[in-house]
Amino acid sequence: MFEQTFKNIDDILHKDAGCGSELDYVEQTSWILFLKYLDDLEKDRATAAELTGKTYTPIIDKAYQWTVWAMPKISSPDGGGREGAGKLDHHNALTGDDLTDFVNNQLFPYLKKFKTSAESADTIEYKIGEIFSELKNRIQSGYNLREVINRIDELRFRTHAEKHEMSHLYEDKIKNMGNAGRNGGEYYTPRPLIRTIVQVVAPKIGDKIYDGAVGSAGFLCEAFDYLQNSKAGINGGSGLTTKEIEILQKRTFYGKEKKSLAYIIGIMNMILHGVEAPNIIHTNTLTENLADIQEKDRFDVVLANPPFGGKERAEVQQNFPIKTGETASLFLQHFIKILKAGGKAGVVIKNTFLSNTDNATVAIRKHLLESCNLHTVLDLPGGTFTGAGVKTVVLFFEKGKATQKVWFYQLNLDRNLGKTNPLNENDLAEFVALQKTFADSENSWTANVKDIDQNTFDLSVKNPNKKEAVTLRSPQAILEEMRALDEESAEILNSILELI
Repeated sequence: MFEQTFKNIDDILHKDAGCGSELDYVEQTSWILFLKYLDDLEKDRATAAELTGKTYTPIIDKAYQWTVWAMPKISSPDGGGREGAGKLDHHNALTGDDLTDFVNNQLFPYLKKFKTSAESADTIEYKIGEIFSELKNRIQSGYNLREVINRIDELRFRTHAEKHEMSHLYEDKIKNMGNAGRNGGEYYTPRPLIRTIVQVVAPKIGDKIYDGAVGSAGFLCEAFDYLQNSKAGINGGSGLTTKEIEILQKRTFYGKEKKSLAYIIGIMNMILHGVEAPNIIHTNTLTENLADIQEKDRFDVVLANPPFGGKERAEVQQNFPIKTGETASLFLQHFIKILKAGGKAGVVIKNTFLSNTDNATVAIRKHLLESCNLHTVLDLPGGTFTGAGVKTVVLFFEKGKATQKVWFYQLNLDRNLGKTNPLNENDLAEFVALQKTFADSENSWTANVKDIDQNTFDLSVKNPNKKEAVTLRSPQAILEEMRALDEESAEILNSILELI
């Protein structure tokens, strides 16, 4: 049901002059979806309060509640007057210009104010204010907006299964943004890869987990799912105590994002996964001076896929001891600095980081090897990131001890990766199994840091265990040789016949 609803919404937005691409569809679907989610959340909270004999004060004032401006319903015909029992009350429902006027001039300004009136940044009230400060309604036709609202009202967020399905569909929408231009694809890292990185880093409840290039928050969502299920099966439930649930909700996941749309999508994605008030800040991480990072700012775990290929201005580079215009190299310095001693990281980076000979990259490699234990490098094949031509590696490191040995794993697949043939978790199963003991295999080996070039610290070590593939001849060459041999045999036979 959800999938068809999303498709119908895209079809409606496709007709609207204000929405030109998949990016606009996701953005506009997001804010309406968020308000419907909020309405269901308020209903759940009101029910919970009723069961304990408490009174519930709604977050949203009556005039701005979903059931008043978006979906006023006709009371049930039995006279019971149950709200939401009937169909849309067309006499009281806004549509056309009345609807867009209300949304643009009353609803958005009202919701923006939550940013200043909220008690603190880790509340859902503050997130409401942030989201509606960053967004604007781009749906120009009030009739199209009415149709979208009607469709979104069909969606429910009341059960765990419904929220789970919704979060998966939302992920699919983010994935499709990669084809919509405007660098939409940089928000999306393949989920099997993220799950594998989280599994290898193995965060614990109580760790503060950080992604400074949060994008659509895939790393934080997967880490949340991983920790939520870390004690599953105990007493039949999630196995988490109330205190642990609160730690996961409020004091575990932190992120920063520069781009407005990615920031909104990241927050939405985390909320749909079950984190009510994500600690995601809308800021350019790289404008923070490394010298200003103190112990209280540090994290236990860093999980990230920073953008590569970007070029940062000179004033941004001034925030870093090793100056470079390459965005990913600046992020790597930031991640090393912001980790606590003993902190763990899994970071995706372009594979040229291992071998580039420019001064900045050499200096960063040296710094990484001296200040952290770079214990594992996962070398990924081309096509891992759909639509991106770059080859990538994942660096796994712990801060506080210098590197002595690096275990390399080269993911060699017997197929080409692409949009119709993406990376899956089975592809990475051998890596996860061997990584536990840093075992050697045809695809894995260990390099000693003292054996690498001490001037360049080049880490692009060739796989010593990979058997050279036997070059197979073409069928044509084989047939030609067979013909030549046949001709030779015929000549010999003729010679013998002449002798007899």
